[in-house]
Amino acid sequence: MRRLSVFNFVTLNGYFQGLNGDISWHRHGGEEGAYASEMSQMGGTLLFGRVTYQMMEAYWPTAQAKKDVPAVAEGMARSEKIVFSKTLKRTSWENVRVTDEDPVAVVRKLKQTEGPDMCILGSGTITAQLAGEGLIDEYALMIDPVALGEGTPIFKGMGRKLDLKLKSSKAFSSGVILAVYINL
Repeated sequence: MRRLSVFNFVTLNGYFQGLNGDISWHRHGGEEGAYASEMSQMGGTLLFGRVTYQMMEAYWPTAQAKKDVPAVAEGMARSEKIVFSKTLKRTSWENVRVTDEDPVAVVRKLKQTEGPDMCILGSGTITAQLAGEGLIDEYALMIDPVALGEGTPIFKGMGRKLDLKLKSSKAFSSGVILAVYINL
């Protein structure tokens, strides 16, 4: 059976984005970059909503990304990517499948098959939908030492309580804390 994890940056007060999709508050230092490089080598299937996917597609396949963070760019290119969207019809990135099917139904089916583990990158709306159905096995949250007055909560509209257990944590010199939780 395949496992599903989520990896997202969040503020101290639980927002994954500020007003108008602002993510400029993310702190990306050398340590966080090294961690991302390490994680990108694990392979697997990446899941995205359209907005996050288009943001990733605008950077990771570029020459600049390959120059700045070659290991992450290579890992992102090599990974299978599934994008949930009702409007996106074409992509230019390799190894991408776009589906307009219900994310809950697709993930429920994928979890019953053999194959690589899956990870949601960003994509707060998809995260909330799948968390609400109990389909996420692990939550890796990079907690930035910032609180926003307004934004979008990572679990907005989830509609259920999550009981989680801390699996591991790591503090970075930037003040960012990685907290990894599993479902009880």
